[in-house]
Amino acid sequence: MFDWNLLASQIATAAFDIVYFGIIIGTIIVIVLDNRNPVKTMAWILVLTFLPIVGLVFYFFFGRSQRHERIISKKSQSRLLKKPLAEYLAQDAHDIPEHYSHLIALFRNLNQSFPFEGNSIQIYTKGLTMLQALLHELQKATGHIHLEFYIFEDDAIGRLVRDVLIDKAREGVEVRVIYDDVGCWHVPNTFFETMREAGIEVRSFLKVRFPRFTSKVNYRNHRKIAVIDGHVGFVGGMNLAERYMRGFSWGIWRDTHLKIEGKAVHGLQAAFLQDWYFVDQTFVTAARYFPKTTACGTALTQVVTSEPIGPWREIMQGLNMALLNARKYFYIQTPYFLPTETILTAMQTAAQAGVDVRLMIPRRADSRLTQLASCSYLTDVLRAGVKVYFYKKGFLHSKLMVSDDALSTVGSTNLDFRSFEHNFEVNAFIYDAETTLQMREIFVQDQRASEQVLLKSWLKRPWYRKALESLVRLLSPLL
Repeated sequence: MFDWNLLASQIATAAFDIVYFGIIIGTIIVIVLDNRNPVKTMAWILVLTFLPIVGLVFYFFFGRSQRHERIISKKSQSRLLKKPLAEYLAQDAHDIPEHYSHLIALFRNLNQSFPFEGNSIQIYTKGLTMLQALLHELQKATGHIHLEFYIFEDDAIGRLVRDVLIDKAREGVEVRVIYDDVGCWHVPNTFFETMREAGIEVRSFLKVRFPRFTSKVNYRNHRKIAVIDGHVGFVGGMNLAERYMRGFSWGIWRDTHLKIEGKAVHGLQAAFLQDWYFVDQTFVTAARYFPKTTACGTALTQVVTSEPIGPWREIMQGLNMALLNARKYFYIQTPYFLPTETILTAMQTAAQAGVDVRLMIPRRADSRLTQLASCSYLTDVLRAGVKVYFYKKGFLHSKLMVSDDALSTVGSTNLDFRSFEHNFEVNAFIYDAETTLQMREIFVQDQRASEQVLLKSWLKRPWYRKALESLVRLLSPLL
């Protein structure tokens, strides 16, 4: 007797296999036709081939490209940048450092980052001193406060800042807050509702809810921006959380943050208001947000943003140019070193041309996977003559780069695929000898608390460690 149940089961199995493998193959074809970075393309193909079910889930959440989209139309961007542009054009004639004229022009052309003169830069390397300075400026606010942080923790530090914001809102100060939805996933809604009830406008960036924005869970706002009354701004690597002050049981948290006073605050304001337009769909362009500002220092400064949505990778392209333009030295601090091919080649080229390129990363990071992947790239740069240092006192979260006693940059951007390809980032690029020499001294001081990695000894590490690093490196574009 013919077994119809068996036939139906076989047909169902065959149909499932056809649909399943059709989806896998179709997804691979989409990835290939998207003409992404070959390394990233191969990483996704490997994941989909050897871990097809997991790979499909990861691709759905983290892999789909949005680079052909725009977070804001050119017309809307021009409207938001009208006042910063007017302030830039109203500047007295100032000297653009000739050696960096093309870098400055690159940032202007890519995302309308205007170079503002006459800024004062204060550098913070400890979370406590940065927090004290931020609270001091918040207490002085009379008009408005704009805060944007990847992490706004519900702990002693987060609640302290929240309570100050609530007090200022009750005094009549306009307060707007943007936090990243994924960075604050574990923060209870009541934390932000308390601020809303006090009159603070609070918005989350790219809220991840099914099914909307599921494909953008991988695109996070990693920026750290504070603007007070349009006169004072903060930017750097520190979030609002206790660990940035206390560190870990095994070491300190070493970071870098800046306070900017002067016209460059208009750049931070413009960056915040563009993000505010994205999360709230409202234009905030009144003149009071861009007040007239007199020179209070000597630093020529550009505030540069980058984003994963759009055709360019502004900060990565700028760092590539800066590395290749370096004449004497280029020092880099980064918590994670998973460079794109562009940055890796630029570092190697600069070192091989005789530039003193130094890279400092933490000996112990907050993520085992990123630490392993970072280590897999060290042989590549050591062979080219890059000097590599492991910071030993704790977790180095600083994103500081300094070159030739003339250029320095601090911001939220790590030297990794995630910052260059997936995150919304912001950096201040400073063309000023005094500031650069201060940052150079900070790097040198940290170097004294570091261990230099020598190629000969590095090559002798155990084979299984090398194999594990190489395996994790395959996933570095996805980390």
